[in-house]
Amino acid sequence: MISILRMLTAPVLILILSSLDSDEKGSIIAAIVFAAAALTDWLDGYLARKMGVETTFGKFLDPLADKLLIVSCLVMLIPLGRAPAWMVALIIGREIAVTGLRGIASAEGVIIAAGRLGKYKTILQIASVTALLAHYKFLGIDFQTLGMVFLWAALIFTIWSGVDYFARFLKKTA
Repeated sequence: MISILRMLTAPVLILILSSLDSDEKGSIIAAIVFAAAALTDWLDGYLARKMGVETTFGKFLDPLADKLLIVSCLVMLIPLGRAPAWMVALIIGREIAVTGLRGIASAEGVIIAAGRLGKYKTILQIASVTALLAHYKFLGIDFQTLGMVFLWAALIFTIWSGVDYFARFLKKTA
């Protein structure tokens, strides 16, 4: 249920971001909504493990919800001039490639667990999107600059974790 709620947050954020016009208040609202939705990822996993209700469907839905939330925001940041299209394209390309590989691995009966690099990638993507959504200077912090620093780090970890995922797949299937 929490993953579904996270997925439903994506269209809400798209609406908020579609209505932004150099609006500091809207940017902060978008950043808060995104950050709150992103935190539900941790809550979802924690509750599932604690209550012993991890399901195959949940294991499928959780990363899908993350990707939908993060990717939809990244795409919406392009026309706002807050994220370069080429960086967003590389991130989305990696997500599609790894999702496709997971499908192939599953069909082959191969399970490749999420690695640490993938977790770092997700944390950096969430940090970058949150800061890029905030965009303006608040509390003496230039959130656009901070967001771009995190986006560069996220891009590096996104590509690195994708290569790692493909290498682990090849190692298990060779």
